[in-house]
Amino acid sequence: MNEPKKTFSFEFFPPKTPEGVAKLRTTRQQLAQFKPQFFSVTFGAGGTTRDGTLSTVLEIRSEGHAAAPHLSCIGSTRENISAILNEYRNHGIRHIVALRGDMPSGMVAAGEFRYANELVEFIRSEHGEHFHIEVAAYPEFHPQSKSAEDDLNNFVRKVKAGANSAMTQYFFNADAYFRFVDEAQARGVDIPIVPGIMPIANFGQLCRFSDMCGAEVPRWLRQRMQSYYDDTASIRALGLDVVTELCDRLLANGAPGLHFYTLNQAGLVSTVWQRLGL
Repeated sequence: MNEPKKTFSFEFFPPKTPEGVAKLRTTRQQLAQFKPQFFSVTFGAGGTTRDGTLSTVLEIRSEGHAAAPHLSCIGSTRENISAILNEYRNHGIRHIVALRGDMPSGMVAAGEFRYANELVEFIRSEHGEHFHIEVAAYPEFHPQSKSAEDDLNNFVRKVKAGANSAMTQYFFNADAYFRFVDEAQARGVDIPIVPGIMPIANFGQLCRFSDMCGAEVPRWLRQRMQSYYDDTASIRALGLDVVTELCDRLLANGAPGLHFYTLNQAGLVSTVWQRLGL
């Protein structure tokens, strides 16, 4: 029996300047040689990058690559989300990453959608099976969830609402991922759950990201990285070793692919990819 084909994807954020647009084009050219299944493009809180997300997705598609815009619903209305979905459909987009998203700064009310499962239900009610819907998963649990059990139940609701596949928040503990997948499958989840991978470029930045999103940086890794101080070459080398070993273990033990958070950079992702021999 043939093993299902692994799914590899790369995530970008919409650039805000002409220099950023040009830099992302170069990054994309470098990563396109690896023939990913798709590139995804993030969507700012409350739709703040709506135009940038769409223009980036359309440019990627014009280059002959598959692209999936992210769509977050917090702080939005049904009318607003409906307009965005129609716009995507009119452009021939068939793949969406459906997220709750973060509350925009200064906003008090959540809007007409409180949770991502409500967004998934809305997309299905408006567009049937037109879109392949990707959702988020949190192996180390969402920082705002009441408990691990509550977070897992939220994930199951998204799947039952009509999600086709999931990509996880990044993590450095493979056991957390495998345990999450086992527990989700025990609740009847049968969609692919692709692990999210964050290359380590700047350790201080990684720690800030991780504190905000609830991803655990293992204590031993923090201690080793901190012992290097400003030795960027050693930080980079250790980061590459840690991330490559993580990816290797995930793929060897049945992960359905990898989703790389590139931060619009190609170098570290390319090195990890080559080390893995993909």
